[in-house]
Amino acid sequence: MRWTADQVLALAPDAASRKAGSKLGTAGPWSGAGRGATGAVWGLCRGSGSKPYRTVVDITGPAFSCSCPSRKFPCKHALGLLLLWAADANAVPAGAPAPDWVEAWLEGRKARTEPRGRGDGAKPVDAEAARRRAAARAARVTAGAEELERRLADLLRGGLAAAEQAGYGLWEETARRMVDAQAPGLAGRVRELGAIPGSGPGWPVRLLEESALTHLLDRAWLGVDRLPEPLATTVRTRVGIPTPAEGPPVRDHWLVLAQYDTSDGKLTTRRAWLYGRETGRTALLLSFGAAGRAPDLALAAGTAFDAELVPHPGAGQLRADLGERFTAPVPGGGPPPGGTTGDALAAYGRALRDDPWLDSWPATLADVVPVPGADGWQLADADGGAALPVTASALGRAGLWRLAAVSGGGPVTVFGECGHRGFTPLATWSPDAPGTVPLT
Repeated sequence: MRWTADQVLALAPDAASRKAGSKLGTAGPWSGAGRGATGAVWGLCRGSGSKPYRTVVDITGPAFSCSCPSRKFPCKHALGLLLLWAADANAVPAGAPAPDWVEAWLEGRKARTEPRGRGDGAKPVDAEAARRRAAARAARVTAGAEELERRLADLLRGGLAAAEQAGYGLWEETARRMVDAQAPGLAGRVRELGAIPGSGPGWPVRLLEESALTHLLDRAWLGVDRLPEPLATTVRTRVGIPTPAEGPPVRDHWLVLAQYDTSDGKLTTRRAWLYGRETGRTALLLSFGAAGRAPDLALAAGTAFDAELVPHPGAGQLRADLGERFTAPVPGGGPPPGGTTGDALAAYGRALRDDPWLDSWPATLADVVPVPGADGWQLADADGGAALPVTASALGRAGLWRLAAVSGGGPVTVFGECGHRGFTPLATWSPDAPGTVPLT
């Protein structure tokens, strides 16, 4: 089944790629396009050079390959090819024999993704060496947490007002020391603290609140051995010690609710929210790309597939790793069950009991209306109940205006993240139009 244009564009790594890919979504620059029975779509795209770019997409992944020099993933040619296929099936005929270069790429991809059995040459794990490395890292993190506690004590002793005069340099130096202590989670919180002074009205209150949460994380780490194991795992994750996925896989038909990227300048993080139709579970998949490369994971919002997810441990954790997939992505139908704005706030409050450092929690709002106001946009219950403010980070996005257009002043279903800053809408569904409309 073909994707929609919105589902294709949801894969774009940025707005520039979305715009460039849209220009290539017509038959003009393409030749030799086709689609195989296994879910591969390919074509030759005319470029500025003498040879066309070879582009192939495995829509069962999805996975992408192109001979162009772009470091974006997927590139504009892959987006253009998928848009051509979404708009006109005749332009990408099914059942065409795949060229040799397509077959070679598919075979290589299959070899890379197939699980290895025993005897693959992997070295046995030295449990004692791993234990020593973990103990050494824990000692470094402990030293970093103790130093950060002294930094917070100095901040309060000198007064919050002095933080604006000191500038960002001292915070950055502290953050680098947290990196040296192998505690990237603490380093990230320090940088967030350094950005608060002078950031607008009420910044001393925000600085005090975030300092208190950082102090709570420090103290939790210093007493992590006395915490219940789920909370201890959450604390380890928050300071930056990764915890591998474990436990029995959860198989379901997973609907891709939304996908979006964030970047700190060095690392791009891609978040994909999934909903299990049978289990009713919500899961978060994370993928990372360094040195300017986009993350490997690419899931089109609004599609669904049969797969296994392996959950990560921790109190209130929703993160999971994608395991074996049993079907290719197909249009996923309607939204998950939703509730009121009050239900979303209550769910976020319950999640905070398990993870006090949680910025937001996924929620689906049913029958809400986007309403503009003097202080920004809100999502209001259609029955005249309560309302949630839309976060400032979402106010500048074109997706907010897309949400207003889909609503047309009427009630819609909206999926997003509910937190202490408000509600960030990520996808919407209208009773008048089928399918998911991405807002990222």
